Amino acid sequence: MALLGCIADDFTGASDLASMLVGSGMRAVQLIGVPAPDAPAPDADAVVVALKSRTAPAAEAVADSLAALHWLRGIGCRQFFFKYCSTFDSTDAGNIGPVADALIAALDCGFALACPAFPANGRRVFQGHLFVGDQLLHESGMQNHPLTPMRDANLVRVLSRQSEGSVGLVPWQTVAQGAVAIRRAMTALKEQGRRHAIIDAIADADLHAIGAAAATQALITGGSGVAMGLAENFRAQGVLAAQPDAGALPQVAGAAAVLAGSCSRATLAQIARAREQIPVLELDPLVLPDAEALAAQAAAWTAGRLGATPVLIAASATPERVAALQAKLGAAAAGALVERAMAIIARHLYAQGVRRLVVAGGETSGAVVAALGVRRLRIGAEIAPGVPWTLASGDGEPLLLALKSGNFGGIDFFADAFAALPGAA
Repeated sequence: MALLGCIADDFTGASDLASMLVGSGMRAVQLIGVPAPDAPAPDADAVVVALKSRTAPAAEAVADSLAALHWLRGIGCRQFFFKYCSTFDSTDAGNIGPVADALIAALDCGFALACPAFPANGRRVFQGHLFVGDQLLHESGMQNHPLTPMRDANLVRVLSRQSEGSVGLVPWQTVAQGAVAIRRAMTALKEQGRRHAIIDAIADADLHAIGAAAATQALITGGSGVAMGLAENFRAQGVLAAQPDAGALPQVAGAAAVLAGSCSRATLAQIARAREQIPVLELDPLVLPDAEALAAQAAAWTAGRLGATPVLIAASATPERVAALQAKLGAAAAGALVERAMAIIARHLYAQGVRRLVVAGGETSGAVVAALGVRRLRIGAEIAPGVPWTLASGDGEPLLLALKSGNFGGIDFFADAFAALPGAA
């Protein structure tokens, strides 16, 4: 029986969370979309339902999240986790606040902690302010995000604008005192009528302490980092056995490729490095604003190039070119164009024998997974913090798939990913 039921607001975030749980010794399975009511429970300690709700209308995000919660409760999960991005990607209208409010009401728990910190990837929360590296969130490049521009680093203010409840803070001075102090602070905030508490964290030790403090919390919300201490809670309760091979995946033969749609600074730098190492095609939707034509360009380019050496197809662009495309087509249409092109390209690559595929970008990952008919991911070992290889299963043959949040990974991430494949020398 699954112990931890998780709801993620995008596909890469779901893989990020599942990877963290595997690394702590929990067998994890990621499901794509809300399962059918009669779908059987996976053989796993943690089940992550991946939604495409981060940028959906708030009412739709709430409805899908509640449906996922209902199913996870039905398979017997003991605790629940609402996963969102470590850069708190949202708008003043939501969707983090509305979804968290709805989950709190459904669980009748009255309160939930909120901690997006992930120090291994440079995300730290101090005095309620989110830092990316040494920059405040709104100075980190996230202010230019095409769908969820983040222009306020104060998460107490951000979540207060989204939630119908009030938001408190557990500051680092309390967190540094350990799990008992954190638990007391959360209890005090709940008794004051607070619905949410932003919790500071600047190091992994803080996240382990927060995890221990949350052992009896019905609902936890945040980035994947705060999940790193949850497995130990279940072990202490005697319900989780040791799983030394929780991330073992089989070898899968086939060609290799990368699809990149993220426009983050990290992904743009990774693409620039990849140009020195592997064949790279850079699509330009501003010049050719037609998904089918872009896909045809990619198909022509890949002819004779697919094999054991990866190829990279990118529709990523600088903030200036993204703004120009949005001005030309509208923000929603511009995003839909890139997603549709990548979906068509993914189907072509799979038909041509690609069985080892890296996808960069949350929206791009959602489009690719849907296009390939993937319904379940068995989570494997970590490539970089927050990014695992997974074994995808669905309508066709098995596929090794890595779904990367745009901001994650070092500059050599694409090379590192293929070096980390099961069976790689």
